[in-house]
Amino acid sequence: MKTPEIPPNEVARLQTLRSFDILDTPQEERFDRLTRMARRLFDVPIALVSLVDKDRQWFKSRIGLPVSETPRDISFCGHSILGEEVFIIPDASSDERFQDNPLVIDKPNIRFYAGCPLRALNGTQMGTLCIIDDKPRDFSEADLSALTDLAAMAEQELAALQLAVLDELTEISNRRGFMTLVGYAICMCVRQKISASLVFFDLDKFKLINDTYGHSEGDRALVTFAKILHKTLRESDLVARIGGDEFAALLLDTPKASALDVILRLQARLDVYNDKSPHDYQIDFSFGVVDFDPKVHANVEALLADGDALMYECKQRKG
Repeated sequence: MKTPEIPPNEVARLQTLRSFDILDTPQEERFDRLTRMARRLFDVPIALVSLVDKDRQWFKSRIGLPVSETPRDISFCGHSILGEEVFIIPDASSDERFQDNPLVIDKPNIRFYAGCPLRALNGTQMGTLCIIDDKPRDFSEADLSALTDLAAMAEQELAALQLAVLDELTEISNRRGFMTLVGYAICMCVRQKISASLVFFDLDKFKLINDTYGHSEGDRALVTFAKILHKTLRESDLVARIGGDEFAALLLDTPKASALDVILRLQARLDVYNDKSPHDYQIDFSFGVVDFDPKVHANVEALLADGDALMYECKQRKG
């Protein structure tokens, strides 16, 4: 049996998946409708909307399968998310990668599998819309097109969820998405005894930019800051626009002292941008950095409040 490989962008992929806040939620008609359509259209016993988590594949919708999840290391969908095209196995019992897979030699006795990757708005593969049969079968071009169309509908439903947690202007997490992601992250930090620090940012004199140059220019400044901030941080760090001209970042495995080094790199990149910018204004920020302490920060709100207070002190010192 061949275990699915881990995608190169796995950290970012899992962050995106968890930002949806969809795992372990009840089944929903908008996804169940698609799996019913798939089972009827292809005359198969099983149709799934499968989301590939760190160690499991979890089924947001399942028709014909009694379990809600299976281990990732034996999943077919774990292989499917590694590519861009529909992943097809005509007969798993004669495929060296799957012939001794527990899902093949025991229930549900998979023989045929076809899974179309489901992408988030940022292009990362979240899971699949897949169909399964206990008999080998071929898959025609017409079948391929039909499954792709159904998967596109599933992607639209996922996009609706993602838009609820993304900031439309900067295309990074909004407050709701950040709260969800940080909630997962700090629980992991507690379990694994990993340090983390939160940085709360507020752009300086942003109202003056809006008042002097107009809101379109203000929006451009927000997008620019978000891009430079995102570029400065690591893939494993979490960043969001909390609201207005406020941003926040959670730096994992990073104590406050190291976070200050990140701030210096951010300031250096902004200095380069400001020196080259044709605009008369400068993009600058005030910030507050706080170490996550589970004894002090019972929840994400408490952590943000401490960062906000320290940021305000910084802004007051600037005058």
